[in-house]
Amino acid sequence: MSNNDAPLAVRVWGDLACFTRPEMKVERVSYPVMTPSAARGVLEAIFWKPEFHWQVREIHVLRPIRYFSILRNEINHRQSERTAASWQQEGGGYDATSADEPKNRAQRHTLALRDVAYLIVAQVRLRPHADADPAKYRDQFRRRVAAGRCFATPFLGCREFSASFAEPDGSERAIDLSDDFGPMLLDLDYAPDGSGRGRPRFFEAQLERGVLRVPARPLPVEA
Repeated sequence: MSNNDAPLAVRVWGDLACFTRPEMKVERVSYPVMTPSAARGVLEAIFWKPEFHWQVREIHVLRPIRYFSILRNEINHRQSERTAASWQQEGGGYDATSADEPKNRAQRHTLALRDVAYLIVAQVRLRPHADADPAKYRDQFRRRVAAGRCFATPFLGCREFSASFAEPDGSERAIDLSDDFGPMLLDLDYAPDGSGRGRPRFFEAQLERGVLRVPARPLPVEA
């Protein structure tokens, strides 16, 4: 491995997590461990630049896999960003408790994870238009992690399940568990036309002594 491919690591943990399996259409059921796309979301919340892309290589599971179930009140209709922007400018909003919206309310079951901790190992991969040394971005990421700074609060699958993060201290040990999880979401390949349409990409996920190794994939197509 060249110096430009040197990996970075960050430890993340939280009380609750839910990495929803996409085949579950109504009830939310979590994968047993963090998915690569969720790990990339944590990294981007800490440090993101348009000049590079995060390539997640390994996810170390640091605590035993434990589930819990809850019922949550949700709404059936998605609220668009355009609608929310109009409410911000013109006033108004959405009230799920309104008597006019009885059919839009639903109570759904969630099978999630509790008391989770992971060590994310990833690489900085420059995009074609970037010309800086990757070491620049790796140093910036290390400084942000050391100082506890982030662009947005990282979360573990669902935004209400916030995550803490810190530098690895060398004491991290993956759990002694090996298992085959079958197809797992790797990432979404978004259309380059800016439409927001995406095609899911999966891989055969195998946990080997507590470590999930993520296959490399091409850089996203730039618009």
